[in-house]
Order: sequence, then structure tokens, then C-alpha cells
Amino acid sequence: MNGLRKYLDKIKPNFEKGGKLSGLWSTFEGFETFLFVPNTTSNRGVHIHDANDSKRTMIVVVLALIPALLFGMYNVGYQHYLVTGQEMGFWPIFWYGFLAVLPQIIVSYVVGLGIEFAVAQYKHEEIAEGFLVSGLLIPMIVPVETPLWQIAVATAFAVVFAKEVFGGTGYNIFNVALVTRAFLFFAYPAQMSGDSVFIRTGKAFGLGGDAATIDAYTGATPLGQAGLAEGTPAITNAIGEPIGTMDYFIGLIPGSIGETSTIAILIGALLLLITGVASWKVMVSVFGGGFLTALLYNAIGGNGVMLLPAIDHILLGGFAFGAVFMATDPVTSSRTETGKWIYGLLIGFLAVSIRALNPGYPEGMMLAILLMNIFAPLIDYYVVDANVQRRLKRTKAATAAVESR
Repeated sequence: MNGLRKYLDKIKPNFEKGGKLSGLWSTFEGFETFLFVPNTTSNRGVHIHDANDSKRTMIVVVLALIPALLFGMYNVGYQHYLVTGQEMGFWPIFWYGFLAVLPQIIVSYVVGLGIEFAVAQYKHEEIAEGFLVSGLLIPMIVPVETPLWQIAVATAFAVVFAKEVFGGTGYNIFNVALVTRAFLFFAYPAQMSGDSVFIRTGKAFGLGGDAATIDAYTGATPLGQAGLAEGTPAITNAIGEPIGTMDYFIGLIPGSIGETSTIAILIGALLLLITGVASWKVMVSVFGGGFLTALLYNAIGGNGVMLLPAIDHILLGGFAFGAVFMATDPVTSSRTETGKWIYGLLIGFLAVSIRALNPGYPEGMMLAILLMNIFAPLIDYYVVDANVQRRLKRTKAATAAVESR
């Protein structure tokens, strides 16, 4: 590493003001600070100096996403070979899923980072590191059969209109990855819903195989099946075999790439909590709000989603993934401690309510988080205002007590 540090120091003057490559300063600075902790410090004011800068924080989140991503890759291959009736070993299954998901990751990063780099160069600013996480989240929350050009268009839309127009990383009011998912859902509903988008039956990049000619299977997610049920839902896998709560927890079920395995998501959650990157209050309140709301709908009864067991609600769809990786986004969530409880509880309540009251759209987590992104500042405002009013009352009471003596 010392050799690399010396080499960067040697070529750095070329990128500084007046150097022959000064137009690429933002690119060089982003690469340098990705490899090494910046050694620049503030000259005045009160600041906390910590090696754990925003890039390191983002890298921790990326590492936390890896278990869900790897499992998602395996699940893509597992679902493929399940519906095609082939028995394969672990590595062929994983390799198929890896090659199916990799192009989506590449497209997400190339488009998103390309825009980030272009904007930074134009504004002569440092490259923001927020897309390190968003670029990986985007392919993990979409169906595996999402066309690459649609991912590219949606990513570009989200980075420009949900991030850069607000001022860039740290100023956006909406979660960028969720805006990408929402754009895809509303712009291309046929490619984002239905029974055929969650299971890849054709060949993956670099692998041979038949085209998608298999049609004797139900690729509907468990939530999709529950949404169609009139009574207590009987959930099956892609070939009609009954599955239950433990299957949902493990995650070998149809669904978006990174959202199916609750156990893999919880491993990532543990890393976020140990490192202090994510708020446990938001996580707990989202899970708690969703669970209690599901119990309420269980008591009311009605359609299949209402009758779905409460534990299954938090294991299925994007609920756990959203609670751990989306709702805890420090930029778009509430920042006051009391506000985090309110914010999380409302997300859990809305997610399950959207599922239960609109069976045609069984996945409510995306809309719940985006809606609460709007209200997060308002929640914090009233929490702070309530604290101010309590302090004023205490001050007035103390003043009145002194004057009465």
C-alpha cells in the first residue's frame, strides 16, 4: 500500500489546478479517497475527526448487502432449475444466477456512476459516494427478468430527478433506489409484475440453454398468490408444492433478487447494528408496526392478504429488506430519536395496510417508505417543537416558583 500511496502522490499534481489533467480532478479525488482515508482536516471550528468517513460508511452498507445478494444469485439459479426440472449441484446453480444478475449490477453502476462523475466534473466538486449503495440496491429490488435498458432508464431518472436536482448526496428527500423501483413499476407495469418476471427460464449471459418455453409453472410470489386468494391463502412454490413460514425465512421462493431471504437480510442487519451505521430504533419500529398491523387485519379478516399470518407478512416481499436497508437511510429518514420510532411504526403500518386493502398490489413496502420520506422532516419538526414547548413550560414553572417566594 505504501507503493500505491507514493504513486498517487507522484501523479496527483497532474490533476490539481493548473495540471494537464486538472479537468479530471473529481475522478482522481474519488479514486484516491476510495483507496485511502482523506488526511485533510478543518482549520477552525469544533469538529469531530474520525477515520470513518462517509465512504467507509457506504462500504459497510455494501458489505451488509452481500449476504442477501449472494443468496439472491443462488435463488435465481435455484428457481430456474426447479421449473426446468433439472437437478444441479450448488456451483452450477449459483453460477447461473451470478451470470443472470451481474449484467444488472453493471448497468446500474455504469449509468448511475457515469451521471455522478459527469455532474461532479461539471460542478468542479468531489464525487459523492452515495451511489456506492444505491447502485447495488437497485438490481437487488427488481425482478430478475427486468430488461437491462429499463434498469438503465430508471436509474438515470432516479439519479437526476431524485438526487441531483435536490443538490446531490445528503440533500435528496427520497430514497434513490426506491425511486428507481417506483419508476419501473409505474412506467413498465407489464415487465414488473405478473407470474413470469420473477423466474428466469431462459439462458443467462455466457451460458447455453433453451429459450423460455416453460409455461407449466406459477412464478407468482407468495404475496401475489395471497392477493388472489379469497380466504386463507394456500401458498405454493413455482411447481405447485406447498411452502410455509420456514421457506419464507430461508428464501428459496420467487421474488426480487435480494428480498427473498430474511435470514440473509438479518445477517446484514447485524453488521449494520454492530457498526452503528443503521438505527435499531427504526428497524424495530418498522417490524413492530408491521407485525401489530398484520395482527389487526387477521382479527378483522377478509381477503387472503388480511388472513396471512402476521409473521409471514414481515418475512415476505420486500418488508424485511426495506426495514433494514431502505427505512434506515440516514438521509431520507427521521433524525430525532422519538421521530425514528414514529417514522418506523408508520412505515410498518402503511406497508401492511397497502397490501391488505389493495390486493391487486400486494407489495406495499416501496410506497410506504417513499410516502414516509415525505413526512420525515415534518415528524422531526413536531418532535423538536414538542421538546421546545416542554422546556418553555418547565422554565416558566421554575420562574413562577422563584417569584412566589
